[in-house]
Amino acid sequence: MKKNLLYIATLLLSSCADLEQKSISSIDKDNFYQSKEDIETAVNGIYQEFTVDGFYGMFNNQSIYINDLQTDYVKAGAQTNSAHIRELSNFAVQPTNVFVSYAWEEHYTAINRANVVIDKVSEASWLDEQSKQNYINEARFLRGFMYFNLVRYFGGVPIVLHDGEGEGAPRNSVDEVYEQIVADLTAGESLPANYTSLDSKASSLAASALLSKVYLVWAQTSSEKGKTNQSDYYKKAILYADKVISSGKYRLLDKFIDNWSVDKKNGAEHIFSIEHDRTINGNVSGHCTFATNWSNSEPVLLATSDKYYEQTDPRDQRRDGSWAKRLYNPNTGEDFEFTIPRFRKYIDSLNYANPSSPGNSAGQSVNTTIIRYAEVLLIKAEAENELNGPTAAAYDAINQVRRRAYWSPYEHAQFTPSDGSALELSGLTKEEFRERLREERRLEFVLEGQRWFDLIRWHILVKYVKANTPTDAETLGTKTTKAQNVSKKNYLLPLPQDQLILNRNLEQNWGYSGESGEGPYDSTFE
Repeated sequence: MKKNLLYIATLLLSSCADLEQKSISSIDKDNFYQSKEDIETAVNGIYQEFTVDGFYGMFNNQSIYINDLQTDYVKAGAQTNSAHIRELSNFAVQPTNVFVSYAWEEHYTAINRANVVIDKVSEASWLDEQSKQNYINEARFLRGFMYFNLVRYFGGVPIVLHDGEGEGAPRNSVDEVYEQIVADLTAGESLPANYTSLDSKASSLAASALLSKVYLVWAQTSSEKGKTNQSDYYKKAILYADKVISSGKYRLLDKFIDNWSVDKKNGAEHIFSIEHDRTINGNVSGHCTFATNWSNSEPVLLATSDKYYEQTDPRDQRRDGSWAKRLYNPNTGEDFEFTIPRFRKYIDSLNYANPSSPGNSAGQSVNTTIIRYAEVLLIKAEAENELNGPTAAAYDAINQVRRRAYWSPYEHAQFTPSDGSALELSGLTKEEFRERLREERRLEFVLEGQRWFDLIRWHILVKYVKANTPTDAETLGTKTTKAQNVSKKNYLLPLPQDQLILNRNLEQNWGYSGESGEGPYDSTFE
């Protein structure tokens, strides 16, 4: 774990291009915390850890590289010159992979910063009680969020709640980590309703939204409490989703692509996001999906095939909101057609023609979405179906997402699917509803750092990747070995090798030390 708790590191980017980030100097935690301004600076230090380390930054593109490259539909393109990226792309990730190492270190650095804030603010006798609780609860929200990522990446991890306690700490169980996540996010729910107007800051409703997701995922783990309390956790997922829905604060945007427009940040659908600005903490995903501009040279992040675009209904606005098969080129005044579609969400069409924002870095001001209203609706629909089958409430939630998908914001008209099927789902069995729900999530969250997590919690990673990864004949451009390599060990990342050396009490995840067979994964993992 990193020792310097409030130092924001900088790293010269590699693999995509020479991009720059500004460094921020360190502060001394022991001589700090003398005013509210000091505390706010320290809290901001937690947020800053989300976007440090340039190319390897947690939400610069690390979440995309880990969570989308390790699926069937994204691959490392020909411009990739990093073995670490290719490892993720081909399900060949090693304990020495730098993305894995940075994921562990950056999350624990953010956790340690939160721990310092919580401890120091708790000791601040000069601070009024309401302000004290607000700062503590904001830090706990962020700490819970970090542990939620860690438990899904690595399984049980050490729970560290105070500065200096992490050295030599063993792994806690998955259930113990989830209990800590729930406790921290529940504290976040106590933030005042008017605490912030920014979706990039912790808020009470963001905590409720994350709690709905935490309980849904926990219900689908193979942990002791996940299995024993599954029904109760589904009920809680619905409860917290309903808190967000009934608040009336959020709604689905009429135009799907507006969720990633740089001039529409903090929109009505955004619940919690990571803020990016290309001059400070650029979203590297915006660069690595469009670094080759209007050409058929392969960027670093690329679709494995054009089938995902071609199989999406042209009436569904998520097709052209998620994929760029054709894109207007301001240099020629005409559309350019790509052989392999680009990922549309990270192409900033407002700025790629701006001379001060060259096309290959124009997407760096696009925010990273952590949770938005569409997901809360789909969480409710999924939990309702798993608990009670396809209830009226489940249909209402999923059909809101489908109605937006087939709404034309240009013609102000409600479309229906091109194949003549009904727009609104009805009359499905529990199993049929489950499959349609999974398909809606696939269509809705293209390159949002969701897909690997989804395939894992549904226990279908290996089966799905083998069944859906394009064959060599179907794969356009650079080939992959996804289907050949994927195995049950890929349900978790390996613990970083350097952490195993530093902490002899840590044990490597199954499969990364040469084990064979099924390991801890029973027949429910396919």
